[in-house]
Amino acid sequence: MKITSFYPVLMVDDVATSAEFYVLHFGFEAAFSSEWYVHLVSTTDASVNLAILQGDHDTIPTAGRGRASGMLLNFEVEDVDAVHSGITAAGLPILLSLRDEAFGQRHFITRDPNGVLIDVIKPIPPSPEFADQYREDARPV
Repeated sequence: MKITSFYPVLMVDDVATSAEFYVLHFGFEAAFSSEWYVHLVSTTDASVNLAILQGDHDTIPTAGRGRASGMLLNFEVEDVDAVHSGITAAGLPILLSLRDEAFGQRHFITRDPNGVLIDVIKPIPPSPEFADQYREDARPV
């Protein structure tokens, strides 16, 4: 099987508010927009996509309807400190303070209006104890 595209679809109660959040704070723009579904594309990389879907829409089987939960979205960025400053200035909650991790990340965690956690990450060199756990070509920086 050849996968030609992959992106998360967040099922939410308020599609417009959720879409606007990602446009305003994470640099997306709407490629398709309706009352029940918005398909977002990064303004800096067209391969980065995110969709927002009304959680009770009739295209979703009844047994699967609801809201996004138990999910963490990772956004790798070039300058995590600058993103942290902007997110903090915008008044978004910081659930995990900006910090360096021995496994190879500088990151912080916030959340969207639905409670979906967002981990904003800049890969950094891992400590020696973690470096050997990476495949050679997958090791950060």
